[in-house]
Amino acid sequence: MLRHLQNKPSAGRASTLLLQQWQQSCCYHSEKGVFGYKPRKPREFKVPEDVVQSRNAQGNVYRWVEAYRKYGHKLAAVNPISIKSQQSFLEELNPVFYGLQSKECVKPQGIFNAPELASPTTTVEELERLLKEIYCGNTVSAEFGYVENLEEREWLAVHFEKLRSECQQYLSNDNRKQIAELLIKSQAWDNFMATKFPTVKRYGGEGAESLLAFFWQLLRNSVQDDLEHVVVAMPHRGRTALQTILLQMRPVKVFHKLSGESEFPDGCQAMSDVISHFHISEDLQVDGKTIHLSMVRNPSHLEAANPVAMGKTRSKQQTLKDGAFSDEAGKPFASSALNIILHGDAAFAGQGINQECLNMAYVPHFEVGGSIHLIVNNQVGFTTPGDRGRSTDYTSDLAKTIQAPVFHVNGDDPEMVALVTKLAFDYQRQFRKDVFIDMNCFRRWGHNELDDPTFTNPKVYSIINNRKSVPDLYTEKLIQQSVLSPEEATNIRSQYMAYLNEELLLVPKYKPEPNYFQKQWKHITTASSDAITYWDTGLDYGLLNYIGQQSVAYPEGFKVHPHLKKTHIDGRRKKLNEGQKIDWATAEALALGSLMYQGYNVRISGEDVGRGTFSHRHVMLVDQESNEMFIPLNGLNEGKSGKLEVAHSILSEEAVLAYEYGMAIDNPDNLIIWEAQFGDFANGAQIIIDNFIVSGETKWMDSNGLVILLPHGYDGAASEHSSCRIERFLQLCDSKETAPDSDNVNVQIVNPTTPAQYFHVLRRQLVRNYRKPLVVVAPKILLRLSAATSTYKDFEPGTQFLNVLGDTSEVRPDAVKRVILCSGKHYYALDEVRQSKNLQDTAIIRLESLCPFPTYELQKELEKYKNAKTFIWAQEEHRNMGAWTFVQPRFENLLGQKLVYCGRVEAPTSATGIGKVHKREVEEILQRPFQL
Repeated sequence: MLRHLQNKPSAGRASTLLLQQWQQSCCYHSEKGVFGYKPRKPREFKVPEDVVQSRNAQGNVYRWVEAYRKYGHKLAAVNPISIKSQQSFLEELNPVFYGLQSKECVKPQGIFNAPELASPTTTVEELERLLKEIYCGNTVSAEFGYVENLEEREWLAVHFEKLRSECQQYLSNDNRKQIAELLIKSQAWDNFMATKFPTVKRYGGEGAESLLAFFWQLLRNSVQDDLEHVVVAMPHRGRTALQTILLQMRPVKVFHKLSGESEFPDGCQAMSDVISHFHISEDLQVDGKTIHLSMVRNPSHLEAANPVAMGKTRSKQQTLKDGAFSDEAGKPFASSALNIILHGDAAFAGQGINQECLNMAYVPHFEVGGSIHLIVNNQVGFTTPGDRGRSTDYTSDLAKTIQAPVFHVNGDDPEMVALVTKLAFDYQRQFRKDVFIDMNCFRRWGHNELDDPTFTNPKVYSIINNRKSVPDLYTEKLIQQSVLSPEEATNIRSQYMAYLNEELLLVPKYKPEPNYFQKQWKHITTASSDAITYWDTGLDYGLLNYIGQQSVAYPEGFKVHPHLKKTHIDGRRKKLNEGQKIDWATAEALALGSLMYQGYNVRISGEDVGRGTFSHRHVMLVDQESNEMFIPLNGLNEGKSGKLEVAHSILSEEAVLAYEYGMAIDNPDNLIIWEAQFGDFANGAQIIIDNFIVSGETKWMDSNGLVILLPHGYDGAASEHSSCRIERFLQLCDSKETAPDSDNVNVQIVNPTTPAQYFHVLRRQLVRNYRKPLVVVAPKILLRLSAATSTYKDFEPGTQFLNVLGDTSEVRPDAVKRVILCSGKHYYALDEVRQSKNLQDTAIIRLESLCPFPTYELQKELEKYKNAKTFIWAQEEHRNMGAWTFVQPRFENLLGQKLVYCGRVEAPTSATGIGKVHKREVEEILQRPFQL
């Protein structure tokens, strides 16, 4: 159960080499960076002197061309179904506005980059024609004038102005036929689904078929650049068409699901999900090379999967030693793993999680080397027209917050979609920054195929219903150009339809294959459904003392804060050497450091997690003169040298927690911890908790060992800083009320009361052979409460996390008439009252684990008290909150005893903001249990 540790170092071992390693690898705000973060080196760029001279000599021409680069998109007609008249004039684009006349000769060299300008001299009239074609056409336009970086703007101008001329050069006729085949198959897929499954909401790709051209181009560029992994987040629209046509998913899997069966093998306990949430994890063969594509699961909460994909991408990068995880100096992120995010138009503009994701894009410990975004712009959200779904001109305008360039492209032109994809890819590779493609298209049907969109959008759907499909338009174009024959187009469709019919006939015999616990998860299994298991997580104290001493070591000359030197560093060393009064932060350091010693990597994420909300953790030390920061645990020079990544997050819960979930589902051998600043704030991430963390394994067989720390406790801090809403997490768990629980619950919820218990529960996450998300109701006042400490014996081999802590007082079991059960810090206040009253007839039992509910452990404890008549549940929380409604039915059904409630009365908010009321409530809930 516990990996055997050899060659344990002695406790007081000091090392000059260790200090040198710190100086080299632990600096956080230095030029050398820290584990998981290396500052980007400034890029050197200078506009060539001859170009500068040309622009200065023709200042008005340059200003005019720059105006097209900045405003030309306003006159572009890239919307294939527009019902509004297109703006045709903009004063800023008028050459007269810059003192230029139409017949005037100009020299655009160094100013304008279109290859069509073969001559060094041209007229204003000719230059205007080219500018309009490039920046104001009906196929593609661009926005990048707001990009502050000069090199990026110059690069974008040069490459975008060459885009049209590259169409014939880059896309061969064979390439165009490949794109046509994809589009024809996409249309055939949707037609087949509509015929065979007419009552299914399939969220087809009709009207947006060109997204297959995007992926076709993207995969080709990816293998050409030797990428190993592509991680994709994608909403419903066109998902199954893409998966079955380009990403190797068998159509029979979809048909089998639609016949009423599960997508998982017989015996799998997953509740499953709809076809529009299917995922892909496949090795693809592209142009003779192999690349792995992983499409993350998505719920119906649009855009929620995006930070999950970002987190999963970063986890891949860590495994592959990509970017800052590499030993190579200057290796950028996304050298091996690339993140791709698809958006819906209304969802991208409307969902706040997108702003959070973009805000994380270049934050240390969250960057992934730039994501490529495709907005599938249907120009309607459910039934809401685009201009009612946002206050901005474009659905993509949020991209401007991080100065990401945007290419607006007409979805009726799959060739241009492919070319723009190449341009976006090249930009991402050049600068490792985010880039957006806004593909203007439409939905052939309504929000789903059973919806009638003409109720609310009659004009738009009058256009849609009277126009040809995108595949038909493109096929006809290639036929007219003699690139594709009518017979070839017919054969593509008929052969694919025949293949789909063959797949449909296989449904009765189809047996789904397991797609879980494979590759890096192959040593992980499902949790036991028979019992609650215990895992030996204790360690030799000599090793733990060594780890603890190193957790507060710092280099010679480092100017540590004097208060930390006295209380944190010297205090910890003294406690460790004595093996007594080991506090919460020390126990946490011992848990993390010991896992690192065994070779596991650890990541702790959240707002100010390096210091800790309550200034207790201090896994990072800051030099008070230089502002340099050090992570002492990363200097461990013994063991297998796992690393600690301290990820100070943006002020967000939803996207950050989803990001950590994405990391947790990718690698089971990394301990991923997210800490809320206060437990109350977790409700900002409720979508992620509901749809991924507590249900991901049940729906999708996606296990994860994510740890969520939620500071909790009624200390008079009013409603937003008291409760982590234990009741909500307990309501979300699948613990049984009428039968004993086993390990196999969807989420494990603990409320530990000692540092040693916290130590063991953290280590248990990786030591055992299965993964479950862990919610820790974390302490506040217990962090420094002298009664809430542990001794070295609590950490020794043979010790473990205990689901129940029995009474530790000296009361005689046969004298006990009253048994109080509680969970968390409330125990210490109750015990203090008991001692003050010198009560010998009361036992107090702590439930350290709430889910799974510890039936057998409780039964064993209660057997000690044969004469007990009254059983009380005591809690700080209000009656409609806390664990009462969870504990009562299980206690009464499984243990056969009536349980009496003692706590605050029902309330609509979690805690009062009136000091006197708070004190009165505390007095009542502490005295009343002993009066029953």
